[in-house]
Amino acid sequence: MNNDLQDLWNLVAEVWHYGFLGVDVGRLLSALGIIVAFLIIRHFFTRFVMARLHRWAEKTESTLDDEAIEALAPPIRFIPLVIGIFVAVGYLDFRDGVGQVADNVLRSLVVFTLFWCLFAAVAPFSFVFGKLERIFTRPMVEWLVKATKIGIAFIGGAIILELWGIEVGPILAGAGLLGVAVALGAQDLFKNLIAGILVIAEKRFHPGDWVRVDGVVEGTVETIGFRSTRVRRFDKAPVFVPNAKLSDNAVTNFSAMTHRRIYWMIGVEYRTTVDQLREIRNGIESYIIGNEDFAQPDEVSTFVRVDSFNDSSIDIMLYCFTKTTNWGEWLEIKEKLAYHIMDVVQKAGSSFAFPSQSLYVESLPDDRPEAFVPPGERQGGGTQDARNE
Repeated sequence: MNNDLQDLWNLVAEVWHYGFLGVDVGRLLSALGIIVAFLIIRHFFTRFVMARLHRWAEKTESTLDDEAIEALAPPIRFIPLVIGIFVAVGYLDFRDGVGQVADNVLRSLVVFTLFWCLFAAVAPFSFVFGKLERIFTRPMVEWLVKATKIGIAFIGGAIILELWGIEVGPILAGAGLLGVAVALGAQDLFKNLIAGILVIAEKRFHPGDWVRVDGVVEGTVETIGFRSTRVRRFDKAPVFVPNAKLSDNAVTNFSAMTHRRIYWMIGVEYRTTVDQLREIRNGIESYIIGNEDFAQPDEVSTFVRVDSFNDSSIDIMLYCFTKTTNWGEWLEIKEKLAYHIMDVVQKAGSSFAFPSQSLYVESLPDDRPEAFVPPGERQGGGTQDARNE
């Protein structure tokens, strides 16, 4: 019995001594305790140090430091854990191949943390790219920011792979061959990608612009993506338009208008005299000339002219532009103009013409029924034209 107990004790001592990967259990528990201790330190570091940094940033007028601290907070909080792992691995003192693996793990964690900080710093420091808006559009600058993040992530990943002895060059070569195969089956994807770059480079429109793509959609541009552009129609339904459509089709950018046009044909009755026509024309023109709501003739084409003799009216052409391009303000100006035109026509003693059609009959049968004329119209006498609105 005593021998059995001794054998069991020897077994426990052997397991305790050799433990895991040649490290006794006691040292493993101590290393685990080191990591836990640094996790506690991380908690207090986040609670006090980061809070102090936030309070310091709030006292400054610039928002850059606030955004930088907010973006860098996650990788900074990860640093105490990396330090804890480094101290624990050093305490365990791995040997031979295990030691090399542990060293690669530590190096990988350091590289990961550094490039995580760089990746997070791109957003708050993207104001540097903002200076390029003089040359490129805002969507192009946003693409550059995304490309920078992708580049940082790629370089960080390549360094970690090199630490583990994995050659990146052959992987890129294989990816190139795979890319050729994929490109053959994804021609539309790359076509839309290239078209998106061309649309942004040509500055056809920007997010927030009101555009109309012939035969596709009309609405407000919300985002310009790598493959498609999201346009919000006026009924608030989103439409995702492939960039190739925007590149190949004619696009009208209404937000780029310098002025907004009013083009009317105003029809007055044929009984209107020449003097009345002059009075109406001059009254409309005098309202537009000198009115601060309208662009003046030295800026844009402005016409108020007797234009044509229509089937049932004498037409006066009104062609002018408002200074505002805002739809609501334009409607209000156009409404005031309509009120003024009606007032001018009434004061001139004329009236607006209605579309009409006269029927001329050469002869009627003798036994035709007598035409009924309402009592109110018997007094006026004469013949009546049949009018169709």
